[in-house]
Amino acid sequence: MFAEGMGVDTDGAGEAMDGERADEGDGERLARRDRAVRAAVEQGLIGPGEPVVGLLDVAGVRESAAALRAAFEAVVAPGTPVLHAFAVKATPLVAVVRLLCEEGLGAEVASPGELALARAAGVPVDRTVLDSPAKTPAELREALALGIAVNADNPQELARVDALIRRAPSASPLGVRVNPQVGGGSIEALSTATATSKFGVALRDEGAREWVVRAYLERPWLTRLHAHTGSQGIPLPLMAQGVAETYALAEEINARAGRRQVDTLDIGGGLPVNFASEATRPSYGAYARLLRETVPGLFDGRYGLVTEFGRSLLAKHGTVVARVEYAKSAGGRAVAVTHAGVQVATRTVYVPGAWPLRIAAYDATGRPKRGPVVVQDVAGPACFAGDLLATGRALPLLEQGDFVAALDTGAYYFAHHYTYNSLARPGVYGFAPDRAGGVSFAVVRRAQSPEEIVAESGGAHADALTSAAFGGG
Repeated sequence: MFAEGMGVDTDGAGEAMDGERADEGDGERLARRDRAVRAAVEQGLIGPGEPVVGLLDVAGVRESAAALRAAFEAVVAPGTPVLHAFAVKATPLVAVVRLLCEEGLGAEVASPGELALARAAGVPVDRTVLDSPAKTPAELREALALGIAVNADNPQELARVDALIRRAPSASPLGVRVNPQVGGGSIEALSTATATSKFGVALRDEGAREWVVRAYLERPWLTRLHAHTGSQGIPLPLMAQGVAETYALAEEINARAGRRQVDTLDIGGGLPVNFASEATRPSYGAYARLLRETVPGLFDGRYGLVTEFGRSLLAKHGTVVARVEYAKSAGGRAVAVTHAGVQVATRTVYVPGAWPLRIAAYDATGRPKRGPVVVQDVAGPACFAGDLLATGRALPLLEQGDFVAALDTGAYYFAHHYTYNSLARPGVYGFAPDRAGGVSFAVVRRAQSPEEIVAESGGAHADALTSAAFGGG
């Protein structure tokens, strides 16, 4: 439940648009964020006692979910079954998964932990999809017993499914994940459809395509086909090409089976996010229209659809806010030392070229900071020199007690906590307008306490290595 907060007006636009124009909805999101930062400071959610926090724009998340639904409703034939399964890995927080479930989305999970989160959030089993390149027999057994959709990653996994189904028939919709091998994008680590990707059955390898077709012909219960080509750094035409290759394979399987055996195509997710400005691009509508142009048969009503978007639903609606603990200079460069670094922005710190973040400056009251811009670094709290959120950024000069906001961090930045220096996981709060015109906050995740850090680090087993069994006293 949201707690009533004080009314907060927007004093300004926050940060510049980096030369790209945002639409009206993007401007409204920026205004909501500025109000939320100010309210978080005034209500004590962030300050000396809690110097870093995550903020999540609930209205923005709902808007993204609505945009996704509308984009595909506009291109599919009436009556086509469509499941949008949120990729839980993007923001594995129970309240977030439940919010998206309320908005009509399901869940795509890739581990027992993610499945547990989805079930805790109340996602129905018939709106849950299990994908993973390394499913154990126990994971498969649980999914098949629950009736969750499963995409087998490789021939060995399919053999495991065979054995489990022989022992206990399942109502799970079942398919095989294929890799169309259409190529990679600008971020090699996130390119899932390269020639040597670890995911799925590589369709262009010798004999692989025929193996897939035969696997379906021998198993009438295989009714789905899955491929995931997109991710950050992948251009939309390449994503569409991967879907086209998967569609062509489904058509081949059905033609050789003499019936519509494959009735559902899971086209994955992976819509890239624009981290360079406030503008939301590309849009779900643009992608859906491109798919309709590239693969028109996909939308004629013969195939149900499953999507697995994650980053694009949440990224623009999350902000990591950190207090400037110290302001100093080194070598003539101003440096703001904050509490947001590698523990919350691991990819950005270690691979800044691929994962740069926009930074907004706020003063000690939480209002957008004004004044002449100064080239400066924004550093994190970890004990190594490269723990930098941003380098050489032109911002109003940050001073002790000010705040910085790392923008577009609603996906993965709340998930990828890195325990370097035993830094605590920050609290995450959802925000929404209250009835008085102010901002209300709801706890999504409490900040991790020192006691929880000790427990997670084996505090209950402090004597394990010094006991008599190990030569201790």
